[in-house]
Amino acid sequence: MKIFNTQDIRAIDRRTMETEGVSSLELIERVASGVASEVASRWRPSKPLVVFAGPGNNGADALAAARLLAAQGFRPDVYLLNIGGKHLSRDCRDCRDMLVNEMPGISLTEVTGKFTAPELNSQTLVLDGMFGSGLREPLSGGFMMLARYINESGASVVSIDVPSGMTGDLGSDSVNRNIIHASLTLAIQFPRPAFFMKESAELIGEWKTIDINLSQEAIKNTKSNFHLVEGSEIRSLLRPRPAFASKADFGSALLVAGSYGMMGAAVLSAKAALRAGAGKVTVHSPMCGYEIIQSSVPEALFDADAHKLVTSDMKPAHEYTAIGVGCGIGTHEITENALELFLQSRSTPVVLDADALNCIAHRPSLLSDIPVLSVLTPHAKEFDRLFGDCPTDEARILRAMEVSHYHNILIVLKGHYSALVRPDNKVYFNSSGTPAMAPPGSGDVLTGIITALMAQGYKPEISALIGPYIHGIAGEIAADNQGEYGVTAGDIAANIGRAFKKIMRTQV
Repeated sequence: MKIFNTQDIRAIDRRTMETEGVSSLELIERVASGVASEVASRWRPSKPLVVFAGPGNNGADALAAARLLAAQGFRPDVYLLNIGGKHLSRDCRDCRDMLVNEMPGISLTEVTGKFTAPELNSQTLVLDGMFGSGLREPLSGGFMMLARYINESGASVVSIDVPSGMTGDLGSDSVNRNIIHASLTLAIQFPRPAFFMKESAELIGEWKTIDINLSQEAIKNTKSNFHLVEGSEIRSLLRPRPAFASKADFGSALLVAGSYGMMGAAVLSAKAALRAGAGKVTVHSPMCGYEIIQSSVPEALFDADAHKLVTSDMKPAHEYTAIGVGCGIGTHEITENALELFLQSRSTPVVLDADALNCIAHRPSLLSDIPVLSVLTPHAKEFDRLFGDCPTDEARILRAMEVSHYHNILIVLKGHYSALVRPDNKVYFNSSGTPAMAPPGSGDVLTGIITALMAQGYKPEISALIGPYIHGIAGEIAADNQGEYGVTAGDIAANIGRAFKKIMRTQV
């Protein structure tokens, strides 16, 4: 799914009206219908409902939704915020008049100056339609104070489009306490880029899209740098296995992983690579890992390093179709030297995770030695060690776009919405996963999956797209069985095969 910024969505709206003969009022009615349907499905008509409508088309959406909810038995108290009395858009005026004419008994207060806000409490449902994503400046004055009052009231809040005070685009510099904190955000047609940032979570709450049937041609022809990865897309990328296949058809993966006291990382990544379908998996580890790998992952081959405790040489003994480096290797100087020689000798993409990234952070010059289109899989702290401290997820995404383009590498920023950042500045947010995947070792599993996919011949950019989605589905299956508190990284690895099975059944 494409994710558009505010300017692009406005253009798609206009194109829909021009090519399909749809009026702006008809689009508002579609939004209102979706909002009313969602509210009615979650709350009973006896729920105290207060509607705040702004002077623009977001306010028109709220007024139209109030009318439809009143027709379903709700008794909304509606406040139309028309400060000065001269600022309503044409559609907002029309929706106000329709509300008054069709629902004459409804409580409607048109606020043109100072007013006393209604009493709100934890039993109240607030429908927020003050300002949508078209807002260009932060809330100020009375609107800012009203937002703070709503936030402090404890009321459940449903925001239309975006919470009032939030733009939805990246690059906003607003203060969260001056923005509505929604319990539920009903985005119109598409989620917004800001929805996928950690710092936006307290603002948008749960989010859901309302399909208003915008022009598919306009959507198709409008370019976007941001995408949400969904199951049908992953299904279309996975290749069915031929009936007469053998392990030789699915490549050979080498995992340079593990060190004394950190062999669990090697075990997890190897198990994940095998479950993800690599034909052969070899683990290169210090000699201390021999018995651990052979007993824990008997399906994997073991290639012993000359050193007993740490990895001192990463030069592959054989040809491999994919190599993943970093899980549990530590940051000993000997290992850093081995990684430097390895990167300087490689010309094909590799997967770099965990301590491989920490080693590079100790020697930043190694960034220029990373092969083109290699896949780096940092979590937030690893990313900041490599590329400088970033105060927010948004800053980190924007920085990742810069360095991915500059170094011509692929970056998978791990998180709630793991983001694949490509050198062409396209960003793909992963839609699968669960908070149950927070335990240590989960990243080692992801490295094994991506390496296995590359071993099977998937391009690095495709492997880095498929891998996080498979990883997330495996985590969801594990959480179904173990609960959110009980999932381990081993559970995620054990469910990778079931994740593939589930996705292959997805309708394209």
